[in-house]
Amino acid sequence: MLKKELLELLDKISSGTISPDEALKNIVHRPFLEAAQGLNLDTHRGIRTGVSEVVFGQGKSLEQLISAVETLSQSGNPVMVTKVDEQSGLGLKEHFGGTYLQIPKIFILNKDIDLSHPWPAQGRVLIISAGGADLPVALEALTTCLFFNLKAGLISDVGVAGLHRLFPHLETIYRSEIIIVAAGMEGALPSVIAGLCDKPVLAVPTSVGYGTSFNGITPLLAMLTSCAPGISVVNIDNGFGAACFAVKMLQTADERNRSRGI
Repeated sequence: MLKKELLELLDKISSGTISPDEALKNIVHRPFLEAAQGLNLDTHRGIRTGVSEVVFGQGKSLEQLISAVETLSQSGNPVMVTKVDEQSGLGLKEHFGGTYLQIPKIFILNKDIDLSHPWPAQGRVLIISAGGADLPVALEALTTCLFFNLKAGLISDVGVAGLHRLFPHLETIYRSEIIIVAAGMEGALPSVIAGLCDKPVLAVPTSVGYGTSFNGITPLLAMLTSCAPGISVVNIDNGFGAACFAVKMLQTADERNRSRGI
C-alpha cells in the first residue's frame, strides 16, 4: 500500500463512504505477511518509503515466486518481479496471466506496461543506454519507472564510440528532471552527460564488456571516479535501484511543491 492509497482510504472514512470496519479490511494488520516457502513480505513498505515491495526473482524457486506474487497481489494490487529468468517468468505468466517482459526479465501482474518499440522518447526521467547490449538494464529502469507511475523516456545506443548520435537528443536531455545512464565497457557516458547538462545523473554500470571490464567492475570504478560533478552511482546492472532513487527524488520534490502550493 502506498501513502496515496492510505490517504484515499482515510478520506473515504472521513466522508462516510466506507465504515472504519470496512477500511480495516483493506489495511494490513501487521507490517509484513508471512507467505509460504519461507517468505516474509513487507506490505507496508510503500507507506514507509513511497516505493512498495518488489520481488527479486533471482535465486528464488518458481514455487517461492508464486507464493510471493499471490500474497502481494491480494485485493488486485499490482506486483512486479525483477531479475526473473525466462523459465520462471513464463511459469508465472501461465499461473497468473500477467505479462513477462523478456529483455529486462520482469514479470508484471495487475498493471499494463507496454515496452514495444518505439519506446517513449521523453519524460521526467530520461534513461539513456550507451549501447544496445546495455538495453536490458535500461529497460529494467524504464519498466520500474512506469510501474511506479513515473513518466519516463528511453534513448538507446548513443555511447561514446559514436558520440555524435547523442546530439539530436540534447533538447530532450535538457527538458528532463533526472537522467539515468546505463553503460558498460569503460563506463564513460555518464560523465559526458553530466558535463553537458544541469540535471542529476544516476549512473548504472553494466556487466557488458571485454575481459578487463571485469563484468562491470571497470565501469563501476570509472563512474565512481568521474571528474564530472553531479553523478550518483548504483550497483552493477541495478536499473531497478536507479529508477527507485529517481522515484523517491521526484516524489520528495512533488510533496515539497504541494506543501508550498506550487
